[in-house]
Amino acid sequence: MPIKNRFAETHAEITGWRRHLHMHPELGFDVYNTAEFVEDRLREFGITDITTGVGQTGVVAVIKGRTNARGRVIGLRADMDALPIHEATGLEYASTVSGKMHACGHDGHTAMLLGAAQYLAETRNFDGTAVLIFQPAEEGGGGGLEMCRDGLMHRWGIQEIYGMHNMPGLPVGEFAIRSGALMAAADEFSLKITGRRGHAAAPHEAIDPNIAAAHIILALQSVASRVVDPLGNVVVSVCGLHSDTESHNVIPQVVRMRGTVRTLDSEVRDMVEVKVKKLVSMTAQAHDCVAEIIYERGYPVTVNAEQNTGYAAKAALAVAGSVDTDTPPIMAAEDFSYMLKECPGAYIMVGNSDGATVHHPEYNFDDDAIPAGCSWYAEMVESRMPLLI
Repeated sequence: MPIKNRFAETHAEITGWRRHLHMHPELGFDVYNTAEFVEDRLREFGITDITTGVGQTGVVAVIKGRTNARGRVIGLRADMDALPIHEATGLEYASTVSGKMHACGHDGHTAMLLGAAQYLAETRNFDGTAVLIFQPAEEGGGGGLEMCRDGLMHRWGIQEIYGMHNMPGLPVGEFAIRSGALMAAADEFSLKITGRRGHAAAPHEAIDPNIAAAHIILALQSVASRVVDPLGNVVVSVCGLHSDTESHNVIPQVVRMRGTVRTLDSEVRDMVEVKVKKLVSMTAQAHDCVAEIIYERGYPVTVNAEQNTGYAAKAALAVAGSVDTDTPPIMAAEDFSYMLKECPGAYIMVGNSDGATVHHPEYNFDDDAIPAGCSWYAEMVESRMPLLI
């Protein structure tokens, strides 16, 4: 694999950074130690234009190329936060914080962008400005949105932006991308179904919200199978179900449910929200129950701009020799989507070998992917802002 030679030399060092971050995971916006670690490394590289506290706890570093004749500005982003999962890998560098774990590889993403920062600061083999973005709170906190609200694109004049995520199941060092919708919008719903409590031996004297809840679960499955075009992608999942009784012989008063809706198209997203609310309300009513619905919009669809997808794929081809440019969309969500709504760019996947999938207690980022990831970040800067000869 034609990785940049410098990353073969610094592979062990970058791996050390990654494993340090893995041992000390932090959640959401509370990534103070991680951000400090990032800042310390950046200053060691000789980078002085560093801004902290962007989007609460994000870090933005600026590296100037040897020249700036064309005034181009390229943004590169990595996420820093972990997940509230108890690690079960048994690794010597496993999490030292109970109930917190880098189970999605953000430690790897951060380390790879740091590796690229070290290289770019040493070589400055480009014409323009590289803006390196270390983001908090990707895992449900909307850190990407907070950084955008804090003026990320305008303050640093970012013209194009690129991000990367590891992908278990894709061979190490290989890349996958697609133009258009790559990852789904993620919405959430919480339901309260109220009936009338009663004795289980006399169900006719009660109004059983369990029955209504059961029918609601089944009715929601018709959204994907009977409401949305079969060629459209949608997932409606009820993930939590709980009543207000633990007894074997008491019909509950209330059943609470929660779940998620994933879509890849804005029109489908709007339609599904209306349909879910209607199905829940009318199904509960049909069983003489009352439904209270909280439906919250989450991350939007991650949409790769066509032209920028081509740039990202070309950089991946230079690194790996081949790239899948038509990888299937993924129904997981990613708040890099907010950045792509403000600035043209693209999001790419890098192989993380076979093993536990992300968000699993046995997941582990494959350090062999580091040279490829670092090379891609650096290649994006050098290929989009080449030195004028």
